[in-house]
Amino acid sequence: MASVHIACLCAAWCRLCDEYRPMLQALAAEFSRAGVRAHWHWVDIEDEADLVGDLEVETFPTLVIADDAQVRFAGPVTPQRDTLQRLLRATVLDARPDAIWPAVEAEVQAFAAGLRRRSPDGFATAWSPSAESE
Repeated sequence: MASVHIACLCAAWCRLCDEYRPMLQALAAEFSRAGVRAHWHWVDIEDEADLVGDLEVETFPTLVIADDAQVRFAGPVTPQRDTLQRLLRATVLDARPDAIWPAVEAEVQAFAAGLRRRSPDGFATAWSPSAESE
């Protein structure tokens, strides 16, 4: 499987992001236990403005999922676990190696390029069993 980067774009002031983070961390841990090798990123759009660049984030949570060659998904998602799990299954677990993904704007491509150079931030390892029940 190609390297896959999964980034959640958020803001420190966003209470929805605060609620979403434990759910995403729990799914990251679940995928890791299942043997999925992915680089998970939690990106504060204000603290990491250089990485975000010209990418407009209007709704939280916004996810960008990219492999070594292309962006698999970029956009807001509803903050439900089932929705997120289906999205991750379709774009990471069940994705064919030769899949062709829809084209995205140059700003998204630029963000994905920066994401590929960024070290994972330990986001997925911060999960704890109590977070899953929240």
